Amino acid sequence: MSPLRVPGRRPWWRRAVVTTGLLALVSSALVGLGPAPAGAASWAPKPSPMTTPWTAQVPVDKPLPEYPRPQLTRPDWANLNGIWDFAVTGRDAGQPSSFPDQIRVPFVAESALSGIQRKITENDKLWYKRTFTVPSDWNGRRVELNFGASDWQTTVWVNGTQVGAHKGGYDSFAYDITPQLNGGTNTVVVSVYDPTQTGGQAVGKQRINDVRPHSGGGIFYTAASGIWQTVWLEPVAAAHITRLDMTPNLGNSTLRVKVQGASASGRSARVTVSSGGNVVGTATGTVGSEISVPVPNPHLWTPEDPFLYDVKAELLDGSAVTDSAGSYTGMRSIAVAKADGVLRPVLNGKFVFQTGTLDQGYWPDGIYTAPTDAALKSDLQAHKDLGFNMVRKHIKVEPQRWFYWADRLGLLVWQDMPAMDTGKSPDPAARTQWEAEFHAVIDQHRSSPSLVMWVDQNEGWGQYDQARIANEVKAYDPSRLVNNMSGVNCCGSVDGGNGDVVDNHIYVGPGNTAPSATRAAVLGEFGGLGYKVPGHEWFPGGGFSYEDQASVSALNNRFVGLLDSIRVGQLPAGLSASVYTEITDVENEANGLLTYDRQVVKVDTARVKAANQALINASRNPAPPVTLPTGQYKSLRVTTPGYTDKYLRHQDALAFTAVVDGASGTLLKNDATWKIVTGLANSNCYSLESRNYPGEYLRHRDFRVRRDADDGSALFKADATWCAVAGTGGVRLSSANLPGSYLRHIDSEVWLATPGGGHAWDNPATFTEDTTWAVEAPWAP
Repeated sequence: MSPLRVPGRRPWWRRAVVTTGLLALVSSALVGLGPAPAGAASWAPKPSPMTTPWTAQVPVDKPLPEYPRPQLTRPDWANLNGIWDFAVTGRDAGQPSSFPDQIRVPFVAESALSGIQRKITENDKLWYKRTFTVPSDWNGRRVELNFGASDWQTTVWVNGTQVGAHKGGYDSFAYDITPQLNGGTNTVVVSVYDPTQTGGQAVGKQRINDVRPHSGGGIFYTAASGIWQTVWLEPVAAAHITRLDMTPNLGNSTLRVKVQGASASGRSARVTVSSGGNVVGTATGTVGSEISVPVPNPHLWTPEDPFLYDVKAELLDGSAVTDSAGSYTGMRSIAVAKADGVLRPVLNGKFVFQTGTLDQGYWPDGIYTAPTDAALKSDLQAHKDLGFNMVRKHIKVEPQRWFYWADRLGLLVWQDMPAMDTGKSPDPAARTQWEAEFHAVIDQHRSSPSLVMWVDQNEGWGQYDQARIANEVKAYDPSRLVNNMSGVNCCGSVDGGNGDVVDNHIYVGPGNTAPSATRAAVLGEFGGLGYKVPGHEWFPGGGFSYEDQASVSALNNRFVGLLDSIRVGQLPAGLSASVYTEITDVENEANGLLTYDRQVVKVDTARVKAANQALINASRNPAPPVTLPTGQYKSLRVTTPGYTDKYLRHQDALAFTAVVDGASGTLLKNDATWKIVTGLANSNCYSLESRNYPGEYLRHRDFRVRRDADDGSALFKADATWCAVAGTGGVRLSSANLPGSYLRHIDSEVWLATPGGGHAWDNPATFTEDTTWAVEAPWAP
């Protein structure tokens, strides 16, 4: 079998993008903004190292024409994306006298879609310039210049006057430029300095490397310098709404809203919630204070039913409406609570297992910026197609339209705060900046119903004050879960000991992550199964993974085996969520479920979706735990059809299966009898002590299963501990230290076998039957 697109069906990236009236605001953005920069007619993108299905669909002028801020919309705006004059100078240089190049905003200078595609270092400064005119029907209103995001230190001039300076690569910012406008053709100049990992700021996985495909790079990728999200103009009233902070309260069926405003102190605000054009509830209160809007009998937001209400906020001067903004919300709650005696995350008061992937948000053509809105949506749609209900956005913060699609499609989002550089202790200035940017990111996305958890830090990268930061994030946004450190078991990271979850990284995994009395257990990263698709590699021959797979068939078997292992083993043991690495290949990482160019889905979509659905269903209808009778002698019978007269026995210290019946000799009957005792390494599991060699136990060593004496080591105890998992007609015994690998007979020998593994004893034929044992009366009582 080779990886291929679903026959007879349009690929998911070409399905129609459905929008609501809330976002049908493109046409009003296409207002006259002055002449294109000189030389723009000759501008062309650079050849992309890999082309996605959307690479050729990016318009030269007005790329990403959709309104960029879905939770605070206004009908009048003007998109400034497109061709800008561009120059690169030394880092300390002033504005250049000439701008010899052209760049397509908002694609970063390192990308092919920008038309520049050059390496930017800590010694460079980027300069952008363009002209615009303000539509005449905006007269009498203030004009704001908005930036979705620009990495990292951005300074803005309008008609020669500096209007503002911003530090931060992931939060949006805006300036009132009304005083600088001249009534005709205006000029905006932007400078950006981005030292990437050589500075102290949040960088995520960006590193200064060659922008063209090359070997190496590991888990870090091409830098993304300069403007990377939409730039736009918008007219507003002198007193206007700046943000809506919306928190559902299912306890009393209300939506709690804080209308934030500028020059609006003491003003009133009216908030109306509606559905399908019908008003559900309305309430009025003071700007900046909490307004409770009734939402009776709320239609709850879930991944299966991501229902969104329309929201309208109006600023009042007496009874007159002076400003109005549109938005949307989803009614849902997220918390941690006991479910069947285990602390777990609960959505709308109910536990559902969160199964997702690590999503880096990189593109071979646009690097940090998806080529189109359909592309931005596509990775989220791929999650849905594969049956996932969650996504972890990994140390990058996407544009607000990405959150809109997560809200609309129905995916739970874990949002990482981008990390500072690894292996460094950030200085006080870097810490102050990082925390300020984190607060800004929370403010800008706190109303998204899909976002259910903030992930503060990752694997100790730039770590400091973990406990304090987790407490402060929880206090700043108490409506969401907080993860103080993803990968507390990894890489020298230090667990703050607080937050709502304890988060391990285990490759390939899934391993064991145990809940505590105060925190639910989640698997923040696992998997990393690799398969390289010829013709779809960023640097052919340069890809790596955590475990290479020999074929697509092997990849499917191994991946589904991991999901099944979580369902039958880790879920009952207390695991509440898992994040697979990863949704797509990224540069030289070849462990994606899709190729980096999004042209090929490597795995069997239907099979993966079924495995994910089985995992989710199991969390809603948990099976009773499998228990074995400790302190008793038992014999383990084979359940594979045609071999059901065989039993597990030891012979010359190795484990085999053999036919045992009443006529068998005493030695064979003794060899086929085991005392079930509490697990040597885990009291929730079991160990099998030999009947005729007391003190010797069934254990695995180099995959072969054998009978050995307990040497007192932790390794032996772990090798000799088996966790009971339900099986059809019997029980399956999973290794305590290699969860997801099972006690299996094959050709009369007994091995530790892994679904989808590459060894002969991992053969998928009759795997489930061969790993299922009937626990029966002992042959030697």
